[in-house]
Amino acid sequence: MQQLEFTLTQEFVELNALLKLTGACDSGGAGKVLVAAGEVSVDGKPESRKTCKIRAGQVVSFGDVSIRVVAAA
Repeated sequence: MQQLEFTLTQEFVELNALLKLTGACDSGGAGKVLVAAGEVSVDGKPESRKTCKIRAGQVVSFGDVSIRVVAAA
């Protein structure tokens, strides 16, 4: 499994933007397609909202990719 870490510099990041910013998807559009297809989970639960607010401490996963979101120091 590919484990990524994303450092959050704001209060939250939208789910489709997170997938793009981490390089897990080639574009925000590709991220939206994955979310719409029901392939993305947030904290182990399926997430269908493309612009779901992801905050520090949450884990986003799909396929063999896991993205841990951490707060900036």
